[in-house]
Amino acid sequence: MSKPMRVKISALGTYVPPHLLTNADLEKMVETTDQWIQERTGIRERHIVDKGMATSDLATEAARKALAQRGLVPSDVEAIIVATVTPDMFFPSTACLVQHKLGAKNVWGFDLSAACSAFVYALQTGAQFVATGAHKKVMVIGADVMSSIIDYTDRATCVIFGDGAGAVILEPAEDDSVGMIDYLHEVDGSGGCALYMPGGGSLNPSTHDTVEKKMHYVHQDGQAVFKFAVRKQTDLCEKLLQRNGLKGSDIRAFIPHQANKRIITATADRLGLNRESVIINIDRYGNTTAATIPLAMQTAWEEGKLKKGDLVMLASVGAGFTVAAALLRWAY
Repeated sequence: MSKPMRVKISALGTYVPPHLLTNADLEKMVETTDQWIQERTGIRERHIVDKGMATSDLATEAARKALAQRGLVPSDVEAIIVATVTPDMFFPSTACLVQHKLGAKNVWGFDLSAACSAFVYALQTGAQFVATGAHKKVMVIGADVMSSIIDYTDRATCVIFGDGAGAVILEPAEDDSVGMIDYLHEVDGSGGCALYMPGGGSLNPSTHDTVEKKMHYVHQDGQAVFKFAVRKQTDLCEKLLQRNGLKGSDIRAFIPHQANKRIITATADRLGLNRESVIINIDRYGNTTAATIPLAMQTAWEEGKLKKGDLVMLASVGAGFTVAAALLRWAY
């Protein structure tokens, strides 16, 4: 059997809607303060879509930027994977809508639902198509319009989430000096009710009753999520480092899911990471679910913290519970 090809991220594009929702704005909507929000989450502001803008719109803009960075046209891509928990609708898939908006011909694709871990899951899924030689160019997009499922009278959740999208293009690497190295993923369904949206599916189809009970909004047990996130994110990262003969100080850029600044710093401290290697931009974007890691990649790249050959670790915990960690060397 031939050795699988090493797969690299060859381009990155991100998009956030221009409208800002600041902590000062939220102070006028619910009983909270800027100080409380920043101390508890690390968030100052988040981007929110205007009425009529959907996940596919954000995803398409991010995809266009990634294509432009790489100098490609939409039909150069062979598959589109959209990681999202807020699809435009149950069906067709958001990937179908993005394909049409891009004008990408002879492309196939699908959506992947894993909440905050969805981008890393989709990244590995897309990488397998390239590694096996099935495709040469795969687009992976993480996009969510979380404001569409947030109750802005619930201060436990409305201060956390924002809207955004990020896209990468996966291609074969020229050699093993760059590209995807290894990954570990887990799910633990026992935590399903700690972070979920109970209404709208086959269990609780949409009715007047489900709407009145606010079942179509995010429901979260913040303490349970926090404890699980710190423990399991650290656990997977440690295992990944150990099986690749690495230690925390070897990581040049740690790009975690941006759910809560305290979760990020607690994980970094337990892994023994150099503080300057930890990428944090939650203050500007909030938790954009599947979009946080590509948005943080963009921040790292703009700040000069991502250079060709740098060892990068991605990590996330999301509703489900889903957990993901990945190692790669940056390709440009």
